[in-house]
Amino acid sequence: METECNMCGGMVQVPEDVLRGEIVSCPDCGVDYEVTEIQNGTAVLRAAEEVKEDWGE
Repeated sequence: METECNMCGGMVQVPEDVLRGEIVSCPDCGVDYEVTEIQNGTAVLRAAEEVKEDWGE
């Protein structure tokens, strides 16, 4: 299945067997998305949070 990228409008490929919480990326701009739910055979995506390194702070 495909979903439109919110940043660039490109098409993000989402595997048919995707699970909630999986990360998919836009091949055009590289933005990472988290699959939040599946509605009527369409994946609902939101921008994935960036995990920053903890340098012992």
